[in-house]
Amino acid sequence: MAIQVPKDIRKRAIKLRELVVHHNYLYNVLDSPEISDEVYDTLLHELIELEDKYPVLKTKDSPTQRVGAVIRDGFTKVKHKVPQWSFDNVFSKEELHEWDERVRRYMERADIIAKDVAYTVEHKIDGLKIILEYENGEFVRGATRGDGTEGENITDNLRTIRSIPLALPEKIDIIVGGEAWLSHKEFERINKERKKKEEPLFANPRNAAAGSLRQLDSGITASRRLDTFIYDMYQLDMKGATLQRPKTQGDELRLLNYLHFKVNPYWKTVSSINDVITEYNSWQKKRGKLQYEMDGVVIAIDDIRLQEQLGYTAKAPRYAIAFKFPAEQVTTVVEDIVLQVGRTGVLTPVAHLRPVRVAGSVVSRATLHNEDEIHRLDVRIGDTVILQKAGDVIPDIVRVLTDLRTGKERKFKLPKKVHACGGDGSIERVPGQAAWRCVSKDSFDQKARVLAHFASKKALNIDGLGSSIVEALLKAGLVNTFDDFFTLEKGDVLELEGFAEISAQNLLNSIENSKKVPLERLLVGLSIDQVGEETARDLAREFSLEQLRTASADKLTEIEGVGRIVADSIVSWFANKENIAMLDRLLTHLSIENSKKAGDRLAGKTFVLTGTLEKYSRDEAGEKIRSLGGKVSSSVSKKTDYVVTGESTGSKLEKAKKLGIAVLNEDEFARMVQS
Repeated sequence: MAIQVPKDIRKRAIKLRELVVHHNYLYNVLDSPEISDEVYDTLLHELIELEDKYPVLKTKDSPTQRVGAVIRDGFTKVKHKVPQWSFDNVFSKEELHEWDERVRRYMERADIIAKDVAYTVEHKIDGLKIILEYENGEFVRGATRGDGTEGENITDNLRTIRSIPLALPEKIDIIVGGEAWLSHKEFERINKERKKKEEPLFANPRNAAAGSLRQLDSGITASRRLDTFIYDMYQLDMKGATLQRPKTQGDELRLLNYLHFKVNPYWKTVSSINDVITEYNSWQKKRGKLQYEMDGVVIAIDDIRLQEQLGYTAKAPRYAIAFKFPAEQVTTVVEDIVLQVGRTGVLTPVAHLRPVRVAGSVVSRATLHNEDEIHRLDVRIGDTVILQKAGDVIPDIVRVLTDLRTGKERKFKLPKKVHACGGDGSIERVPGQAAWRCVSKDSFDQKARVLAHFASKKALNIDGLGSSIVEALLKAGLVNTFDDFFTLEKGDVLELEGFAEISAQNLLNSIENSKKVPLERLLVGLSIDQVGEETARDLAREFSLEQLRTASADKLTEIEGVGRIVADSIVSWFANKENIAMLDRLLTHLSIENSKKAGDRLAGKTFVLTGTLEKYSRDEAGEKIRSLGGKVSSSVSKKTDYVVTGESTGSKLEKAKKLGIAVLNEDEFARMVQS
């Protein structure tokens, strides 16, 4: 009996199919993408899941049943002598292990005998797939992959690429496949020229390569300095040549190299899936140093006999898989929008999302910042959205896919009262800002966040005292203000669920170790409104705690970076009798350390850190800069002096280049800050 498909599921499948087809056309035919590859992948993946769950939804023209693009007018069609497949993708170690187990189960069912299974790991180049044909050792035809059955004849354009041999060292017939790509340096050069001519810029090197190969004027292609990597052999007729027919994927790559094809040098044969993961992790860190775009690794069973026995599904080879690097953009659905109470009482709208993997972790929430941001995005409950995350940055919703709306989406309405605010739940607009806050300042949620912030890494750094433990202590009535942490005894902690003798003592040891604290960390921990890490360091460099108690607003504004609003907030905090009483109790437990300063050679210099650094964590790099008198900012502006770049940089690097700001790689930064 056929499975009944719910009406809303059927509608979503239709809309997804239309959207995937639309973006497939923009990307593969017009070379003008509107969304990233990662977003396209997640849309297609959702459609695949729906069609797998409800097979009746599958149609012959569904994009899940095809490999690539339609044929573009202006080029003759070439029917491939060997059908062209694309690889299936996995995005996590768990999915990779599942693929391996699937392959082994298939081998058992098919009585395929293999004592040991080895794998080749190759770079997945983000370029344009090309198929090259040779007769009697001469290049006779080149084509794009197209729809897998027919491609575009781009022979003349391919002849302009110097890494493609026009004649082989052996008089053989052979069909090979590979990737045409453009280096980062050449990509930048081409875009600079297009900018001067006021032509549209290419979105990325992959699209620049595709656009270059689809020029009707091969002279334009020749000027673009494309390159290739050849990695597959589809047909081979030796025609009497004394060549050893390859038995493994490694043999095949070596033979291609011998035949004067350019082969990526970084392939490797390994003996286990764990070794594959090691290679993957290594290249994920190093890919930013390559001259080409790499979006993952391709894993293939090394033994060609096994490859032939495993064969293909309708869309992809069983014997190989693409293990893609974590996506920085994906799609998901907004299931709800709720208000979260911050430690200062400010309410932040948070989108509760259908869980999705992005940048290597599963995300189920994203901040919407404030009411104005909700209106700007026009994000509604039930919307499908593009979610972006880079490295350890908090995920952001960057766009709503309005084409997928069904009419059932609901606009977010700001409530008049929020229970988590305490009191009667009343809220009020923050004067001069697009934000709302609790009228009451003493709710459980606010207290829990303030106390957890005090114990956090950026403040007193009390190891083991996370938000859940703080909430448990607060609920048990064991803490109410900062100083209460230092009066806890083992018996108090043992009352909490999950604590035993050793874990309770470990927590008390952490609290004891936090008693020596730099002034700037204490100031951060006190949750003084408007005083963040940078301001706290500025204050600690100029004042002692005793001086801060009595400093006037005018005196405080003499410090660069401290404006009137910040100064008034500091004065107001120290004028509050309850704050001073609590601080006096706290100081009976703490020893305040003066800020250590290695020098002032970076005084007056502002740095922005972007991407993932190998030698330093973000916090370590920031501390190094500050210890030498410099400042760290989270955003690039005309006031920025240096942008320090690591792996997987984002828009900050592009903005720095536009503003002409000095850019340092990690080695240059290390030399600048070394003692």
